[in-house]
Amino acid sequence: MDLACQVMPGGVNSPVRSFKSVDGTARFIEKGEGAYLIDVDGNRYLDFCCSWGPLILGHNDPDVVEAVKNQIERGMTYGACTELEYQLASFIVNAVDAVERIRFVSSGTEAVMSAIRLARGFTGRDLILKFEGCYHGHCDAMLVSAGSGAATFGQPSSDGVPAAVASQTAVLPLDDGDALEKFMAQHGDSLAAVIIEGIPANNGLLIQRHEYMQLLRTLTEKHGALLILDEVISGFRVGLKGAAAYYRILPDLVTYGKIIGGGMPVGSFGGRKDIMQLLAPLGPVYQAGTLSGNPIAMVAGLATLKKLEDGRIHAELEEKNRLFVSEVISNLDDSSINMAGVASIFWLVFQPDLPRAAHDIKAEAISRYNRIHQRLLEAGLYFPPSGYEVCFISAAHSRQVLLQAAKTLADNILQEVQACA
Repeated sequence: MDLACQVMPGGVNSPVRSFKSVDGTARFIEKGEGAYLIDVDGNRYLDFCCSWGPLILGHNDPDVVEAVKNQIERGMTYGACTELEYQLASFIVNAVDAVERIRFVSSGTEAVMSAIRLARGFTGRDLILKFEGCYHGHCDAMLVSAGSGAATFGQPSSDGVPAAVASQTAVLPLDDGDALEKFMAQHGDSLAAVIIEGIPANNGLLIQRHEYMQLLRTLTEKHGALLILDEVISGFRVGLKGAAAYYRILPDLVTYGKIIGGGMPVGSFGGRKDIMQLLAPLGPVYQAGTLSGNPIAMVAGLATLKKLEDGRIHAELEEKNRLFVSEVISNLDDSSINMAGVASIFWLVFQPDLPRAAHDIKAEAISRYNRIHQRLLEAGLYFPPSGYEVCFISAAHSRQVLLQAAKTLADNILQEVQACA
């Protein structure tokens, strides 16, 4: 890490890789095998990050690797159209009800930025509404936090974001129907779009009520605002049709991230044909990407999504995740600790209740997680280096491995609890 810090800010290329929150030193990984990571010192960890979600099949799935190898022999990039783009686009359009047209980009941030611009171009309005605790990448319009007191309109949450940009983004708490209805009554007719994570999973796992999500869909339709469902994490993780099907809603636009590229750098946004047709070269909303639709990302994505197509892997993952969560809780026998779980995503929280809004997460709960992180690494469990981050399991995590990991996790939690008593 000392050497890395000499050439990269903080020694990392993304702050989420830093172990600053857990007062530790980031592990430098040499390779991944199935459900495991191996660092440069030869330490082996059961991986519950899965490259922050996209590796739903695990590391180095043979079919994905074979597809990538075959493509590399043909070329890694062309900067020109390929049949592979059409094949992956067709797969997603056929799989997801809300997506009639789709465009590939190179990251989830780029997908969100483009979807917001498109929503503004379609509606002729400027105002965007997001929710506290939802993360949508690092474009300026989304690096906004709630204003103080009763203020609804956002404040920059990063230096370098102009206040004038932040003022075009409003922020509301999650799971507050009254606040949502009041805001829409006052500002709905000026609103270009509402953006929300399909399953909010960047600030804890904040699983929303079906009634709340359906209210959001009803109100956006009433006021002519678009609903953007950010499925960068939940897309193809929460079933083939994602969180839209989970909540039984039909968004106007959807954004996706790395899972559609089998973990390769990629993103996309898609939605209704009449909206998407406004994009250049057909319409007046400009969006471009020199290396968008990279052929290696396309073949890796196709190989991954085709293995998910029959629903078997999703069903097995959901069952294994329920088993793992219930096993940890039963081994803990401690009502002050809880776990949230949905599909193949889980979150360990050191408080008895499961929050549905960011302000319900207690600071002490995060501190307790951060204190235990080093102990988990030493036990061979690779958890994200922040108590706010969620965890993932993959098809490579066997039932036997998960049962053993549940006991190891519970034992180390109890040891930490006893040490702090």
